[in-house]
Amino acid sequence: MKKLLSLALALVMLAGLAAVPAGAEELKELNTYETQARELETWNIHYSQAAADLNVLCNLIDGLLTNDNHGNLKLNAAKSYESPDGGKTWIFTINEGMTWFDKEGEVMADVKASDWATGLEWVLNYAKNDSYNVSMPAEMIVGANDYYEYTKNLTETEGAEAAKALDTSNEEFAKVGITVDDAAGTITYSLVDSLPYFPSVATYNCLYPLSADMIDEIGVDGYRDITWEDMWYSGAYTISYYEYQNQKVFTKSPNYWNDANCKRFDKVTVKMVESVATGYQLFKEGQLDHISLDQATLQDIYNGTADAEYKPNLVEARPTKYSYQMHLVYAKNLDDGVTPDVNWNTAVANENFRKSLYYGLDLTNYFARTNSINPLSCQNFCYTGNGVSFLSDGTDYTQLVRNELGLQYDSEKYARLNAEAAAEYKAKAMEELTAKGVTFPVQVEYYISGASTVAAETAKVLENIFRDCLGDDYVQLVTKTYTNLANEVRKPRKASFFINGWGADFADPINFLGQETYNDPQAYYSNNYSICNENDDPDLIAAYQEFTDLVVAAKAITDDMDARYAAFAKAEACMLNHALVIPCSYEVSWELTKVNNYSKVYSMYGMQAYRYVDWETSTEPYTTEQMAALAAAYAAE
Repeated sequence: MKKLLSLALALVMLAGLAAVPAGAEELKELNTYETQARELETWNIHYSQAAADLNVLCNLIDGLLTNDNHGNLKLNAAKSYESPDGGKTWIFTINEGMTWFDKEGEVMADVKASDWATGLEWVLNYAKNDSYNVSMPAEMIVGANDYYEYTKNLTETEGAEAAKALDTSNEEFAKVGITVDDAAGTITYSLVDSLPYFPSVATYNCLYPLSADMIDEIGVDGYRDITWEDMWYSGAYTISYYEYQNQKVFTKSPNYWNDANCKRFDKVTVKMVESVATGYQLFKEGQLDHISLDQATLQDIYNGTADAEYKPNLVEARPTKYSYQMHLVYAKNLDDGVTPDVNWNTAVANENFRKSLYYGLDLTNYFARTNSINPLSCQNFCYTGNGVSFLSDGTDYTQLVRNELGLQYDSEKYARLNAEAAAEYKAKAMEELTAKGVTFPVQVEYYISGASTVAAETAKVLENIFRDCLGDDYVQLVTKTYTNLANEVRKPRKASFFINGWGADFADPINFLGQETYNDPQAYYSNNYSICNENDDPDLIAAYQEFTDLVVAAKAITDDMDARYAAFAKAEACMLNHALVIPCSYEVSWELTKVNNYSKVYSMYGMQAYRYVDWETSTEPYTTEQMAALAAAYAAE
């Protein structure tokens, strides 16, 4: 495959290639898919924190800003934005002529600046929205957290009344740092500190608009349980058909304010499929315009054992925005979900034990479960995702972290692997832990969905990696199954570790590192996965406190972003040098596609990546060489 890619780049240098292959045309309608496990759960854009929802809703309602195909911020509902004081106050001015309309395209009301205040009040009002999407505005906007706490502390009766009665004119919300002027079309946010990255938050749903006119019409309860048939739209598409677990049909909005400057499909059909294997059959039948390939199908095509005619069309996808980590659990329970697993909790608190995993596990075969052709393209060495933050000279923040760690990407080998160091850490750990009464091999319990044969096969690969890399005299990976992960595993704390992906909501490392800090009620992973606050090992606590202090110090730097990122890089390197979390992978799969991947919105944070606007497409699948040419042209832009 590397020879194919080299040939592709040579073709670029010799002749270049057009966005649409010769003899093909652009698609007027797009047929895409989601697996049934990723069905939308709510049409309420303010209530959702799930990508499966937001991938749909970002097409139906416009936020202030979006991203372009390089991830740069791009104007959307806002026609301009500025900060007159270096990042503590941000003023957005919205476009004229924007409207809210129903699913038929009938205009219902004008989009006004005050709609952003209505939306923020909804998000911060616990009686209306529980605690969904509160963390960012509560931390950044003056008075926002106070208003959230005010609504949260109301009695049940007061809360029920507040959910119906509170609006943006109430005296408590008036203390929140948002000022709107409908006549001028301006929205002004007053922040707790200078936050130069705040505009990136304007791409996310916590700062999305909500029409007070719609709430007047359907009521608070009506919006809380809104459906596609009742909601008001302001985005590029409306929903014209929806059948649960079957399909969604997006139709080009007839009254879209940005029609002249936005290329859209006439229709987008999202088909819900049981698996990508099912989707592949639909692609072969011409019912889908792209499909990610499972490893069995990919190998069949690549090796020529089935559907070999598609081999010239194999395309390596761009990485998703999720940075996957191995999240160690520091307060694990036994199978009863109550009794502490002393053996594991003692072992995982030992730094030499964690470092033996960090340096000793060769995850190449695990990467191959996602990308068997080029598995090392999946390797990940940082906690923060690539492409989230950049220095003033354009350097990716994660490069600073890798510099601190002394790790650089290597396309020929798994760069973090150090078997000699791992053996030394193993020996030290066994000596130290034996003295503490730990018995070997340490049982490492890993949970997968009992309904997934793919997960079972991947778990078997992990079992082999643990055995072959570290020895079954030391650790033994035991795979167990669940039906409901949260209730059966995570909440009773039965797992030794989880492999999870985290994607940023805005363009700053705190969005990642803030999830892991010690003794912080807002730290998602610390409180819900690692449970680090409940392990009383003094060395573990000291390591977490060292990392947390560095995060707090970096977070306080707001006047020099390069200095801020340098400080965060030291904090992140501290976390990884202590192996508190073990970076794992990126999802880089292979696909067959009629879409130019380099024309789509591409952002490693936020919720804009699934907007079906300004895509370049072809009625014929792109070839490996053609996509490589597009990638080279993109990189040169």
